[in-house]
Amino acid sequence: MHLNPYGEYAVLLAASLANEWPDHRDGIEQRTREFGMTMAFDVASDDHVRTRWVVDAWLAVVDAEDDAARAAALNRQMAAAAAYPQLTDHDGEGWHLHYRDAGRSLPDVLEAVISVGTALHLTERGMHRLGRCAAAPCENVYVDITRNGRQRYCSVRCANRDAVRRHRARGI
Repeated sequence: MHLNPYGEYAVLLAASLANEWPDHRDGIEQRTREFGMTMAFDVASDDHVRTRWVVDAWLAVVDAEDDAARAAALNRQMAAAAAYPQLTDHDGEGWHLHYRDAGRSLPDVLEAVISVGTALHLTERGMHRLGRCAAAPCENVYVDITRNGRQRYCSVRCANRDAVRRHRARGI
C-alpha cells in the first residue's frame, strides 16, 4: 500500500539531479528509473533545458532562508505544476495517485513529482530536513531521512572531512 507515492524518492531524485546534472536528456530519464519512476516519456528537443529549469526552481526551495520562505517557494512551484490528483494503474502494479495530468512531458512530470514530493517530505519529517552540505566548499544538497533529523552533510565523506578539519583547528 502506497500512502505517500511522491515523498522520499522524489526529493532524493531532485537532490541527485541537482548534485550531479546529467549531460543529456537520456541521463535524466535513466535517473528517474533509478529512483523508481516507471513511466515512459515522449522526447522533446527542450527536455534537457526545461528539466534544468525545474531543478533550479527546486533549489530555491532548498536555499530558502527560513520555513516561511521555503513554503512560499514550494507553493509557487506546486502552483505551476498543479493538476487534479488522479488514480492510475499505468504500470500494471496497482492503483495509485498521480498529482499530474496524463501525457505530460518529462519536465512537466518532474516538476509535479518533485514539488509534491518535497512538500510531503517537509511536512511529514520537518521543514529543516533539506539543505546544503555543511562541509565547505561542498555545496551539494542533502535530503535528511535520518531518524534523528540532524543531518548536515551530503555524504559520510564530507562529514569525516569536516570532522578532521574541526579537529585540526582545535590544535590537538
